[in-house]
Amino acid sequence: MDGETGGSAVRDDGAAMMALIAELYPICRSITGTGLRHTLGILQRLVPLTIHEVPSGTPVLDWTVPQEWSIRAAHISRLDGTRIVDFAAHNLHILQYSRAIDRVVPLEELRGHLHTLPETPDWIPYRTSYYRDTWGFCLTQRQLDAMIDPAYRVVIDASLTDGSLSYGELVIPGATADEVLISCHACHPSLANDNLAGIAVAVMLAQHLMRSPQRLTWRFVFIPGTIGSLTWLARNEAAVGRIRHGLVLSCLGDAGAITYKQSRRGDAGIDRFVAHVLRHSGDPHAIKPFIPYGYDERQYCSPGFNLPVGCFMRTPNGEYPEYHTSADNLALMRPASLEDSLAKLKQIAAIIEGDALYRSRNPKGEPQLGRRGLYRTMGGLSDAGHDEMALLWILNLADGEHSLFAMAERSGLPFAQIRSAADALIAADLLEPVTPA
Repeated sequence: MDGETGGSAVRDDGAAMMALIAELYPICRSITGTGLRHTLGILQRLVPLTIHEVPSGTPVLDWTVPQEWSIRAAHISRLDGTRIVDFAAHNLHILQYSRAIDRVVPLEELRGHLHTLPETPDWIPYRTSYYRDTWGFCLTQRQLDAMIDPAYRVVIDASLTDGSLSYGELVIPGATADEVLISCHACHPSLANDNLAGIAVAVMLAQHLMRSPQRLTWRFVFIPGTIGSLTWLARNEAAVGRIRHGLVLSCLGDAGAITYKQSRRGDAGIDRFVAHVLRHSGDPHAIKPFIPYGYDERQYCSPGFNLPVGCFMRTPNGEYPEYHTSADNLALMRPASLEDSLAKLKQIAAIIEGDALYRSRNPKGEPQLGRRGLYRTMGGLSDAGHDEMALLWILNLADGEHSLFAMAERSGLPFAQIRSAADALIAADLLEPVTPA
Protein backbone atom coordinates (compact mmCIF):
# COMPACT_ATOMS: atom_id res chain seq x y z
CA MET A 1 0.00 0.00 0.00
CA ASP A 2 1.53 3.30 -1.01
CA GLY A 3 1.67 6.27 1.32
CA GLU A 4 -1.08 8.21 -0.44
CA THR A 5 -3.48 5.26 -0.47
CA GLY A 6 -2.61 4.35 3.12
CA GLY A 7 -3.13 7.92 4.29
CA SER A 8 -6.48 8.06 2.53
CA ALA A 9 -7.59 4.81 4.18
CA VAL A 10 -6.62 6.16 7.60
CA ARG A 11 -8.56 9.36 6.99
CA ASP A 12 -11.56 7.29 5.88
CA ASP A 13 -11.33 5.37 9.20
CA GLY A 14 -11.29 8.65 11.11
CA ALA A 15 -14.31 9.95 9.21
CA ALA A 16 -16.20 6.69 9.78
CA MET A 17 -15.53 6.78 13.52
CA MET A 18 -16.57 10.43 13.75
CA ALA A 19 -19.79 9.64 11.88
CA LEU A 20 -20.61 6.82 14.29
CA ILE A 21 -19.89 8.99 17.32
CA ALA A 22 -22.11 11.74 15.89
CA GLU A 23 -24.96 9.27 15.32
CA LEU A 24 -24.73 7.86 18.85
CA TYR A 25 -24.16 11.15 20.67
CA PRO A 26 -27.80 12.32 21.01
CA ILE A 27 -29.06 9.04 22.50
CA CYS A 28 -29.89 9.00 26.22
CA ARG A 29 -28.12 5.84 27.38
CA SER A 30 -28.09 4.40 30.86
CA ILE A 31 -27.16 1.08 32.47
CA THR A 32 -30.52 -0.30 31.29
CA GLY A 33 -33.29 0.75 28.97
CA THR A 34 -34.20 1.74 25.44
CA GLY A 35 -31.27 4.10 24.89
CA LEU A 36 -28.77 1.32 25.54
CA ARG A 37 -30.70 -1.07 23.29
CA HIS A 38 -30.92 1.57 20.57
CA THR A 39 -27.14 2.04 20.74
CA LEU A 40 -26.48 -1.70 20.52
CA GLY A 41 -28.88 -1.92 17.59
CA ILE A 42 -26.86 0.69 15.69
CA LEU A 43 -23.65 -1.22 16.39
CA GLN A 44 -25.38 -4.37 15.15
CA ARG A 45 -25.56 -2.75 11.69
CA LEU A 46 -21.76 -2.55 11.61
CA VAL A 47 -20.70 -5.83 13.23
CA PRO A 48 -22.66 -9.06 13.86
CA LEU A 49 -23.38 -8.30 17.49
CA THR A 50 -25.42 -10.66 19.67
CA ILE A 51 -27.56 -8.73 22.15
CA HIS A 52 -28.16 -10.42 25.50
CA GLU A 53 -30.95 -9.53 27.93
CA VAL A 54 -30.51 -10.39 31.62
CA PRO A 55 -33.71 -10.05 33.72
CA SER A 56 -33.96 -7.60 36.60
CA GLY A 57 -33.36 -9.30 39.92
CA THR A 58 -30.81 -11.77 38.53
CA PRO A 59 -27.97 -12.29 41.06
CA VAL A 60 -24.59 -11.44 39.50
CA LEU A 61 -21.74 -12.18 41.92
CA ASP A 62 -22.34 -9.90 44.93
CA TRP A 63 -24.74 -7.67 42.98
CA THR A 64 -28.23 -7.88 41.50
CA VAL A 65 -29.35 -6.75 38.05
CA PRO A 66 -31.37 -3.58 38.77
CA GLN A 67 -34.79 -2.60 37.55
CA GLU A 68 -34.99 -1.05 34.12
CA TRP A 69 -35.19 2.74 34.03
CA SER A 70 -37.30 4.52 31.42
CA ILE A 71 -37.21 8.31 31.02
CA ARG A 72 -39.71 10.02 28.76
CA ALA A 73 -39.61 13.70 29.77
CA ALA A 74 -38.33 15.92 32.55
CA HIS A 75 -38.34 19.67 33.17
CA ILE A 76 -38.31 22.43 35.74
CA SER A 77 -40.76 25.25 34.99
CA ARG A 78 -41.82 28.54 36.46
CA LEU A 79 -45.39 28.49 37.69
CA ASP A 80 -46.43 30.34 34.52
CA GLY A 81 -45.25 27.33 32.49
CA THR A 82 -41.94 28.75 31.23
CA ARG A 83 -39.40 25.92 31.19
CA ILE A 84 -36.08 26.69 32.88
CA VAL A 85 -34.43 23.27 32.57
CA ASP A 86 -35.57 20.72 30.00
CA PHE A 87 -34.36 17.17 29.45
CA ALA A 88 -35.41 17.57 25.81
CA ALA A 89 -32.70 20.21 25.36
CA HIS A 90 -29.86 18.03 26.68
CA ASN A 91 -30.10 14.55 28.15
CA LEU A 92 -27.45 15.29 30.79
CA HIS A 93 -30.06 17.50 32.49
CA ILE A 94 -31.58 14.52 34.29
CA LEU A 95 -29.97 12.74 37.22
CA GLN A 96 -29.79 9.18 35.89
CA TYR A 97 -32.26 6.78 37.50
CA SER A 98 -34.37 9.62 38.92
CA ARG A 99 -37.76 8.48 40.14
CA ALA A 100 -40.96 10.11 38.93
CA ILE A 101 -42.22 13.38 40.38
CA ASP A 102 -44.85 15.97 39.42
CA ARG A 103 -45.37 18.72 41.96
CA VAL A 104 -44.55 22.28 42.91
CA VAL A 105 -41.32 22.36 44.92
CA PRO A 106 -40.09 25.28 47.01
CA LEU A 107 -36.77 26.64 45.72
CA GLU A 108 -35.05 25.92 49.03
CA GLU A 109 -36.00 22.23 48.77
CA LEU A 110 -35.30 22.12 45.05
CA ARG A 111 -31.71 23.29 45.49
CA GLY A 112 -30.93 20.05 47.31
CA HIS A 113 -31.78 18.15 44.12
CA LEU A 114 -29.79 20.32 41.69
CA HIS A 115 -26.23 19.66 40.51
CA THR A 116 -23.96 22.24 38.89
CA LEU A 117 -20.29 23.00 38.22
CA PRO A 118 -19.64 26.47 39.68
CA GLU A 119 -16.06 26.52 38.34
CA THR A 120 -17.31 26.06 34.75
CA PRO A 121 -20.67 27.86 34.85
CA ASP A 122 -21.73 27.04 31.28
CA TRP A 123 -21.22 23.26 31.55
CA ILE A 124 -23.78 20.67 32.66
CA PRO A 125 -22.43 17.89 34.90
CA TYR A 126 -23.18 14.19 34.38
CA ARG A 127 -24.51 12.61 37.58
CA THR A 128 -26.10 9.27 38.41
CA SER A 129 -28.08 7.69 41.23
CA TYR A 130 -28.42 4.08 40.15
CA TYR A 131 -28.81 2.48 43.57
CA ARG A 132 -30.49 5.24 45.62
CA ASP A 133 -34.15 6.20 45.55
CA THR A 134 -34.04 9.89 44.69
CA TRP A 135 -34.50 12.41 41.89
CA GLY A 136 -32.58 15.36 40.58
CA PHE A 137 -31.50 17.60 37.73
CA CYS A 138 -28.16 18.72 36.36
CA LEU A 139 -27.88 22.23 34.98
CA THR A 140 -25.43 25.02 34.35
CA GLN A 141 -24.47 27.29 37.20
CA ARG A 142 -25.84 30.22 35.16
CA GLN A 143 -29.23 28.52 34.97
CA LEU A 144 -29.22 28.01 38.73
CA ASP A 145 -28.18 31.60 39.41
CA ALA A 146 -31.18 32.79 37.41
CA MET A 147 -33.63 30.77 39.50
CA ILE A 148 -35.01 33.30 41.99
CA ASP A 149 -38.71 32.39 42.14
CA PRO A 150 -39.92 31.03 45.49
CA ALA A 151 -41.17 27.76 43.92
CA TYR A 152 -41.04 25.79 40.66
CA ARG A 153 -43.02 23.04 39.00
CA VAL A 154 -40.91 19.86 38.77
CA VAL A 155 -41.91 17.09 36.37
CA ILE A 156 -40.03 13.84 35.80
CA ASP A 157 -41.92 11.34 33.67
CA ALA A 158 -39.89 8.22 34.42
CA SER A 159 -40.40 4.70 35.67
CA LEU A 160 -38.47 1.88 37.28
CA THR A 161 -39.92 -1.51 36.41
CA ASP A 162 -38.80 -5.10 36.15
CA GLY A 163 -37.14 -5.45 32.78
CA SER A 164 -33.63 -6.43 31.82
CA LEU A 165 -30.03 -5.35 31.42
CA SER A 166 -28.79 -5.37 27.82
CA TYR A 167 -25.28 -5.95 26.55
CA GLY A 168 -23.76 -6.71 23.17
CA GLU A 169 -21.21 -9.39 22.39
CA LEU A 170 -19.26 -10.20 19.24
CA VAL A 171 -17.14 -13.34 18.97
CA ILE A 172 -14.66 -13.60 16.09
CA PRO A 173 -13.68 -17.30 16.10
CA GLY A 174 -10.00 -18.11 15.79
CA ALA A 175 -7.97 -21.23 15.15
CA THR A 176 -7.67 -21.76 18.92
CA ALA A 177 -10.06 -21.41 21.84
CA ASP A 178 -7.68 -19.00 23.60
CA GLU A 179 -9.34 -15.59 23.75
CA VAL A 180 -8.64 -11.88 23.61
CA LEU A 181 -11.22 -9.74 25.42
CA ILE A 182 -11.99 -6.19 24.24
CA SER A 183 -14.43 -4.38 26.53
CA CYS A 184 -16.19 -0.99 26.24
CA HIS A 185 -18.76 0.63 28.49
CA ALA A 186 -21.78 1.76 26.49
CA CYS A 187 -23.99 3.37 29.13
CA HIS A 188 -23.14 7.09 29.15
CA PRO A 189 -25.54 9.64 27.64
CA SER A 190 -24.05 12.25 25.29
CA LEU A 191 -20.43 11.88 26.39
CA ALA A 192 -18.26 11.68 23.29
CA ASN A 193 -14.81 10.82 24.63
CA ASP A 194 -15.77 8.92 27.76
CA ASN A 195 -17.90 6.30 26.07
CA LEU A 196 -18.41 6.81 22.36
CA ALA A 197 -14.77 7.14 21.24
CA GLY A 198 -13.92 3.76 22.73
CA ILE A 199 -17.00 2.19 21.15
CA ALA A 200 -16.16 3.60 17.70
CA VAL A 201 -12.54 2.43 17.85
CA ALA A 202 -13.62 -1.02 19.06
CA VAL A 203 -16.05 -1.39 16.16
CA MET A 204 -13.35 -0.45 13.63
CA LEU A 205 -10.88 -2.85 15.26
CA ALA A 206 -13.46 -5.64 15.07
CA GLN A 207 -14.09 -4.92 11.40
CA HIS A 208 -10.33 -5.04 10.77
CA LEU A 209 -9.96 -8.41 12.50
CA MET A 210 -12.93 -9.89 10.68
CA ARG A 211 -11.26 -9.33 7.30
CA SER A 212 -8.75 -12.17 7.76
CA PRO A 213 -8.44 -15.44 9.73
CA GLN A 214 -7.18 -15.04 13.29
CA ARG A 215 -5.16 -17.41 15.46
CA LEU A 216 -6.94 -16.50 18.71
CA THR A 217 -10.63 -16.01 19.30
CA TRP A 218 -11.52 -12.34 19.77
CA ARG A 219 -14.43 -11.40 22.03
CA PHE A 220 -15.80 -7.84 22.03
CA VAL A 221 -18.28 -6.82 24.72
CA PHE A 222 -20.27 -3.57 24.79
CA ILE A 223 -21.67 -3.33 28.29
CA PRO A 224 -23.04 -0.91 30.87
CA GLY A 225 -20.27 0.13 33.24
CA THR A 226 -19.63 -1.93 36.39
CA ILE A 227 -22.92 -3.83 36.52
CA GLY A 228 -22.36 -4.92 32.91
CA SER A 229 -18.91 -6.41 33.48
CA LEU A 230 -20.11 -8.02 36.71
CA THR A 231 -23.02 -9.54 34.81
CA TRP A 232 -20.80 -10.75 31.99
CA LEU A 233 -18.31 -12.28 34.43
CA ALA A 234 -21.08 -14.01 36.39
CA ARG A 235 -22.53 -15.48 33.18
CA ASN A 236 -19.13 -16.55 31.81
CA GLU A 237 -17.25 -17.55 34.95
CA ALA A 238 -16.55 -21.06 33.69
CA ALA A 239 -14.96 -19.77 30.49
CA VAL A 240 -12.86 -16.77 31.60
CA GLY A 241 -9.83 -19.03 32.00
CA ARG A 242 -9.50 -18.95 28.21
CA ILE A 243 -8.72 -15.21 28.23
CA ARG A 244 -5.04 -14.73 27.45
CA HIS A 245 -5.08 -10.96 26.84
CA GLY A 246 -7.60 -8.18 27.35
CA LEU A 247 -8.12 -4.45 27.02
CA VAL A 248 -10.73 -2.01 28.24
CA LEU A 249 -11.05 0.84 25.73
CA SER A 250 -12.14 4.34 26.67
CA CYS A 251 -11.37 8.05 26.14
CA LEU A 252 -9.66 7.45 22.79
CA GLY A 253 -10.67 10.57 20.85
CA ASP A 254 -9.19 13.55 22.70
CA ALA A 255 -5.96 15.33 21.83
CA GLY A 256 -3.92 13.79 24.66
CA ALA A 257 -1.19 11.19 24.33
CA ILE A 258 -1.92 7.48 24.82
CA THR A 259 -2.06 6.32 28.43
CA TYR A 260 -1.98 2.64 29.31
CA LYS A 261 -2.99 1.35 32.71
CA GLN A 262 -1.45 -2.03 33.36
CA SER A 263 -3.32 -5.12 34.45
CA ARG A 264 -3.28 -6.09 38.12
CA ARG A 265 -0.48 -8.54 37.29
CA GLY A 266 1.68 -5.74 35.89
CA ASP A 267 3.79 -8.08 33.77
CA ALA A 268 1.13 -9.88 31.74
CA GLY A 269 1.71 -10.39 28.04
CA ILE A 270 -0.70 -7.58 27.19
CA ASP A 271 1.24 -5.19 29.45
CA ARG A 272 4.46 -6.00 27.61
CA PHE A 273 2.85 -5.86 24.15
CA VAL A 274 1.33 -2.43 24.72
CA ALA A 275 4.56 -1.06 26.19
CA HIS A 276 6.48 -2.36 23.17
CA VAL A 277 4.15 -0.68 20.66
CA LEU A 278 4.17 2.60 22.55
CA ARG A 279 7.94 2.61 22.98
CA HIS A 280 8.62 1.95 19.31
CA SER A 281 5.99 4.47 18.16
CA GLY A 282 8.24 7.32 19.21
CA ASP A 283 5.12 9.21 20.33
CA PRO A 284 4.62 10.65 23.81
CA HIS A 285 2.82 8.20 26.07
CA ALA A 286 2.39 7.15 29.67
CA ILE A 287 2.24 3.73 31.31
CA LYS A 288 0.64 3.62 34.74
CA PRO A 289 0.42 0.80 37.28
CA PHE A 290 -2.91 -0.79 38.09
CA ILE A 291 -5.11 0.82 40.71
CA PRO A 292 -8.54 -0.54 41.75
CA TYR A 293 -10.35 2.53 40.40
CA GLY A 294 -11.39 3.47 36.90
CA TYR A 295 -13.33 1.42 34.38
CA ASP A 296 -14.26 -2.25 34.12
CA GLU A 297 -10.65 -3.42 34.32
CA ARG A 298 -11.13 -3.32 38.09
CA GLN A 299 -13.80 -6.03 37.77
CA TYR A 300 -11.80 -8.18 35.34
CA CYS A 301 -8.73 -7.76 37.58
CA SER A 302 -10.54 -8.47 40.86
CA PRO A 303 -8.58 -11.13 42.80
CA GLY A 304 -11.07 -13.92 42.15
CA PHE A 305 -10.50 -13.52 38.39
CA ASN A 306 -7.16 -11.65 38.08
CA LEU A 307 -7.48 -11.57 34.30
CA PRO A 308 -4.69 -10.08 32.14
CA VAL A 309 -6.73 -6.99 31.25
CA GLY A 310 -5.34 -3.45 31.02
CA CYS A 311 -6.99 -0.15 30.13
CA PHE A 312 -6.05 1.64 26.89
CA MET A 313 -6.90 5.37 26.87
CA ARG A 314 -5.67 8.75 25.81
CA THR A 315 -6.20 11.28 28.62
CA PRO A 316 -7.42 9.16 31.57
CA ASN A 317 -10.83 9.51 33.13
CA GLY A 318 -11.03 12.49 35.45
CA GLU A 319 -7.82 14.05 34.11
CA TYR A 320 -9.31 16.26 31.39
CA PRO A 321 -11.56 19.16 32.39
CA GLU A 322 -14.45 18.16 30.15
CA TYR A 323 -14.77 14.70 31.75
CA HIS A 324 -18.36 13.87 32.78
CA THR A 325 -19.71 17.21 31.57
CA SER A 326 -21.60 18.56 28.58
CA ALA A 327 -18.23 19.81 27.26
CA ASP A 328 -17.29 16.19 26.48
CA ASN A 329 -19.01 16.68 23.14
CA LEU A 330 -18.26 16.27 19.44
CA ALA A 331 -16.02 19.36 19.45
CA LEU A 332 -13.62 17.55 21.80
CA MET A 333 -13.12 14.72 19.31
CA ARG A 334 -10.04 14.66 17.06
CA PRO A 335 -10.23 12.36 14.01
CA ALA A 336 -6.42 12.09 14.05
CA SER A 337 -6.54 10.85 17.65
CA LEU A 338 -9.15 8.23 16.81
CA GLU A 339 -7.03 7.12 13.84
CA ASP A 340 -3.89 6.93 15.98
CA SER A 341 -5.69 4.97 18.70
CA LEU A 342 -6.93 2.47 16.13
CA ALA A 343 -3.53 2.19 14.45
CA LYS A 344 -1.78 1.38 17.72
CA LEU A 345 -4.43 -1.18 18.64
CA LYS A 346 -3.92 -2.85 15.27
CA GLN A 347 -0.19 -3.10 16.05
CA ILE A 348 -0.98 -4.63 19.45
CA ALA A 349 -3.33 -7.08 17.75
CA ALA A 350 -0.57 -7.98 15.28
CA ILE A 351 1.70 -8.94 18.19
CA ILE A 352 -1.03 -10.96 19.89
CA GLU A 353 -1.70 -12.81 16.64
CA GLY A 354 1.88 -13.03 15.39
CA ASP A 355 3.80 -14.08 18.46
CA ALA A 356 4.94 -17.71 18.19
CA LEU A 357 7.67 -20.19 19.06
CA TYR A 358 10.10 -21.50 16.44
CA ARG A 359 13.14 -23.72 16.35
CA SER A 360 16.02 -23.35 13.91
CA ARG A 361 16.40 -26.22 11.46
CA ASN A 362 20.14 -25.43 11.29
CA PRO A 363 21.17 -24.53 14.86
CA LYS A 364 24.88 -25.42 14.59
CA GLY A 365 26.54 -22.26 13.38
CA GLU A 366 24.82 -19.69 11.23
CA PRO A 367 23.18 -21.06 8.09
CA GLN A 368 24.46 -19.58 4.86
CA LEU A 369 21.93 -16.87 4.11
CA GLY A 370 23.56 -15.43 1.00
CA ARG A 371 22.76 -18.40 -1.22
CA ARG A 372 19.17 -18.19 -0.01
CA GLY A 373 18.89 -14.53 -1.00
CA LEU A 374 18.62 -13.38 2.63
CA TYR A 375 22.02 -11.72 3.13
CA ARG A 376 23.90 -8.77 1.69
CA THR A 377 25.97 -9.73 -1.31
CA MET A 378 29.09 -7.75 -0.37
CA GLY A 379 31.09 -8.72 2.72
CA GLY A 380 33.22 -6.44 4.84
CA LEU A 381 30.55 -3.78 5.45
CA SER A 382 30.81 -2.19 8.88
CA ASP A 383 27.16 -2.32 9.88
CA ALA A 384 24.50 -4.91 9.39
CA GLY A 385 21.11 -3.52 8.39
CA HIS A 386 18.18 -3.84 10.75
CA ASP A 387 16.47 -6.51 8.67
CA GLU A 388 19.70 -8.49 8.63
CA MET A 389 20.04 -8.12 12.38
CA ALA A 390 16.49 -9.40 12.78
CA LEU A 391 17.43 -12.53 10.82
CA LEU A 392 20.52 -13.08 12.97
CA TRP A 393 18.67 -12.55 16.26
CA ILE A 394 15.98 -15.02 15.27
CA LEU A 395 18.43 -17.68 14.17
CA ASN A 396 20.36 -17.30 17.41
CA LEU A 397 17.30 -17.38 19.69
CA ALA A 398 15.13 -19.85 17.77
CA ASP A 399 15.63 -22.63 20.29
CA GLY A 400 11.98 -23.37 20.95
CA GLU A 401 12.07 -21.39 24.20
CA HIS A 402 12.20 -17.76 23.01
CA SER A 403 9.02 -16.47 21.39
CA LEU A 404 9.21 -13.94 18.58
CA PHE A 405 8.11 -11.25 21.02
CA ALA A 406 10.85 -12.26 23.46
CA MET A 407 13.29 -11.88 20.57
CA ALA A 408 11.94 -8.41 19.80
CA GLU A 409 12.33 -7.38 23.43
CA ARG A 410 15.86 -8.72 23.70
CA SER A 411 17.04 -7.32 20.37
CA GLY A 412 15.38 -3.94 20.81
CA LEU A 413 13.84 -4.28 17.34
CA PRO A 414 10.16 -3.67 16.56
CA PHE A 415 8.05 -6.81 16.63
CA ALA A 416 6.86 -6.21 13.07
CA GLN A 417 10.46 -6.40 11.88
CA ILE A 418 11.07 -9.64 13.77
CA ARG A 419 7.83 -11.15 12.47
CA SER A 420 8.72 -10.21 8.87
CA ALA A 421 12.19 -11.70 9.18
CA ALA A 422 10.74 -14.89 10.69
CA ASP A 423 8.40 -15.22 7.72
CA ALA A 424 11.39 -14.94 5.38
CA LEU A 425 13.24 -17.65 7.31
CA ILE A 426 10.19 -19.90 7.27
CA ALA A 427 9.93 -19.46 3.51
CA ALA A 428 13.59 -20.47 3.25
CA ASP A 429 12.86 -23.62 5.33
CA LEU A 430 15.18 -22.48 8.13
CA LEU A 431 12.55 -22.40 10.93
CA GLU A 432 10.01 -24.89 12.18
CA PRO A 433 7.11 -24.12 14.52
CA VAL A 434 7.14 -25.39 18.09
CA THR A 435 3.98 -26.14 20.02
CA PRO A 436 4.29 -24.70 23.56
CA ALA A 437 4.39 -27.32 26.28
